[in-house]
Amino acid sequence: MQMRSKWMLLLFMCFTLLVGCGQSGTAGGTQTPEKGTTQEGATTAPADNATTSKDENVELTFYFPIAVGGPLTKVVEGMTAKFTAKHPNITVKPVYTGSYADTTTKIQAGIQAKQPPDVAVMLSTELFSMLDTNAILPLDDFIAKEGNGFLDDFYPAFMANSQVENKTYSIPFQRSTIVLYYNKDAFKEVGLNPDQPPKTWAELTKYATKLKKDGRQGIEVPGSGFAYWMFQLFSLQNMADPKGNLMSQDGKKVFFDTPENVEALQYWQDLSKKHKVMPEGIVEWATVPTDFLEQKTAMMIHTTGNLTNVKNNAKFDFGVAFLPMNKQYGSPTGGGNLYIFKDIDPKKQAAAWEFIKFMTEPEQAAQWSIDTGYVGVRKSAYDTDVMKKYAAEFPQAVVARDQLEHAYAELSTHNNGKVSKALTDQVQAVLTGTTDPASALKKAQEEAERALKPFNK
Repeated sequence: MQMRSKWMLLLFMCFTLLVGCGQSGTAGGTQTPEKGTTQEGATTAPADNATTSKDENVELTFYFPIAVGGPLTKVVEGMTAKFTAKHPNITVKPVYTGSYADTTTKIQAGIQAKQPPDVAVMLSTELFSMLDTNAILPLDDFIAKEGNGFLDDFYPAFMANSQVENKTYSIPFQRSTIVLYYNKDAFKEVGLNPDQPPKTWAELTKYATKLKKDGRQGIEVPGSGFAYWMFQLFSLQNMADPKGNLMSQDGKKVFFDTPENVEALQYWQDLSKKHKVMPEGIVEWATVPTDFLEQKTAMMIHTTGNLTNVKNNAKFDFGVAFLPMNKQYGSPTGGGNLYIFKDIDPKKQAAAWEFIKFMTEPEQAAQWSIDTGYVGVRKSAYDTDVMKKYAAEFPQAVVARDQLEHAYAELSTHNNGKVSKALTDQVQAVLTGTTDPASALKKAQEEAERALKPFNK
């Protein structure tokens, strides 16, 4: 009996020792709860729930489009590789998704399937559409941790399409304004001062008429792809109200059918129909920079995102200037922002924020601008040594940045696809001569109001 008691005591001690070894935690032997649970195992939302440990591996899928010329896929891949070198626990898988439209379609399909990308570049104008599907994450909690001044470093004109109702939903990345490119050699050929580009609509018409000759247009403005965007620049330049725009800030109303807009669309049509300085019909988005590089047009109106492409391939001296004005200088902003999606793991959201911060750091923003022609989205990007040196050697690089003083939010509304299509279709109908500007804008207004009706109840 005594021997049996000793064996039982020995077994009990071993059992106690094994249980103690199997527990992790403090010296007192109390097991530390996992993040996200209480001692009782109930799920919580701790303050550090959306953080990523430097030892925890996270993989992010990053969708990005390309809408300009040049080998930008390699540039993006190089930037993501630099990020992973800096953050070894976060692997970013960049996925080229085609045009902006293709990218939006793929993202929407992923949202419906509950498999969105973790982070993506989409048009800044997709803000309301993404909110309507409850797809994107507000970034204010992340921004708050960065301290005062983080958002102040981004240009206000770019933030206009990034915020609504005092919340920030995306961060500017590959952003642009529309600028005038002109062939200085062609200017010299016809007796125009190569350092004095046209500053008004009247001068633009006069210069384009002088520059036009067999085999060379005076000016080209693309009418495909982003016709609503190109129309918006003419609209802004003809507005007497410097704070006017094509839409309300809440994205629920549009103002297409106005006398000023009819005049603006008439001027665009007149460049081809009346003045004969531009091809009739719809000039393709991608054709315009090609024509400029091949000297088939002496001037073009296009995104600054094509600047590096033009710089690297032009066989002639060229200039970049503010867009000519009528009543005021004006350009809509354009391009893509970085978004984080709701339906992903919080740790991926935190990692995506680290990625966004890296991609928009002053040094990265400066190099991205140099590599592409897009505007460096942060003011401090232009204080970096690399950008100061580049701007001194190539002053055309800061024209689009300087024009931000006269830039306005790009057309963006609820049901944005239908609204922008309504305007694009009618603008193109005018360019092809199947309708007149007044009738076109009246119809575009009616179609847009029908698309926005559910948001104005």
